[in-house]
Amino acid sequence: MEGRVDKAELRRKIVAAREELTDPRGPATAIRETLLDRPWVQMAGLVACYWSMGTEPATQGLIFALWKHGATVMLPVLRPDNDLDWAVYDGPDSVAPGPRGLMEPVDVRRGVDAIRTAALVIVPALAVDRSTGVRLGRGGGSYDRALARVGPNVPTVALLHEGELIDGVPAEPHDVPVSMAALPSGIVTFGTTVRAGGGSEPV
Repeated sequence: MEGRVDKAELRRKIVAAREELTDPRGPATAIRETLLDRPWVQMAGLVACYWSMGTEPATQGLIFALWKHGATVMLPVLRPDNDLDWAVYDGPDSVAPGPRGLMEPVDVRRGVDAIRTAALVIVPALAVDRSTGVRLGRGGGSYDRALARVGPNVPTVALLHEGELIDGVPAEPHDVPVSMAALPSGIVTFGTTVRAGGGSEPV
């Protein structure tokens, strides 16, 4: 499967499937607990995350927990050119409505390159290819630009519902793979899945 038409069709199918979920925000607790149990999450002093919306796995509890555990959490601010600026989250009262229904931090903007300093990057995705780590976004290209600025050894994690780790996500030259996906059932590092209980097995 390749090309924009197939990618758009896959995007429509996954969005439609999410709309059918009875509790789309339900996986948030399992994902949050699995992530917070990992030493590489616990030791990340600066985390780039995002404020979920709609049927995305909810991130609000994860953001709050990271912040309470002492991490500095940056959230994206959408620029007019669809690139992502970044600002620091400082508790539930530090976000306000932005464009397109997004909640954004009210702190001073740190620039598009602020993500280069993050020790952990958590991003949204509609799906991720189980073999390559290529993520399917919503089509704006914002996160591909942001991920291109992240260092090669920094964990990049996409949050998914069960069933959204799939084969055949179309790849285009600008697509930047993620190194992991977090689902309610565990964390997948491409080539190996790390179960919520801590064990691992090949994907």
